[in-house]
Amino acid sequence: MIPINDLVIPAARKGEIPVLQELIKQGANLNIKDEKGYTPLIIACYNNQYEAAKLLLEAGANADAGDLGGNTALMGAAFKGYAEIAELLISRGADLNLQHGNGGTALMFAAMFGRNNLVKLLLQAGADKNIRDARGLTVVDLAVQQNNEEAVQLLQ
Repeated sequence: MIPINDLVIPAARKGEIPVLQELIKQGANLNIKDEKGYTPLIIACYNNQYEAAKLLLEAGANADAGDLGGNTALMGAAFKGYAEIAELLISRGADLNLQHGNGGTALMFAAMFGRNNLVKLLLQAGADKNIRDARGLTVVDLAVQQNNEEAVQLLQ
């Protein structure tokens, strides 16, 4: 028989709400990490599974947990451009200014990958645009490198 904790991440990836509800009821560890350090919440958010992410957060999943590289669910949402997921995470108190292993933030991911709706959202929520990554670059520097003129304007 498969231990219940081994079922949480696959259910989160696919957005299987009834399965997640049952696993939560049975006391599954919602902050369990796989071999890459991904939590069920990180996986749900990265796969745009809004309802699964909401359920996991309501049941006590850590919004700020990071994978082995320090990437959080909010960073994943910013990278992928999932505004609804980012709004959900922000509304549940996700730290806007956490930095992954190379010093990148969710705002930096949004600017680098042209997710300018997320740049706006993160700035409105209070993300710090003065944080520097491991190379000493700010989000404006990264937006300039990517020729993301809209982000540069938003960040001015």
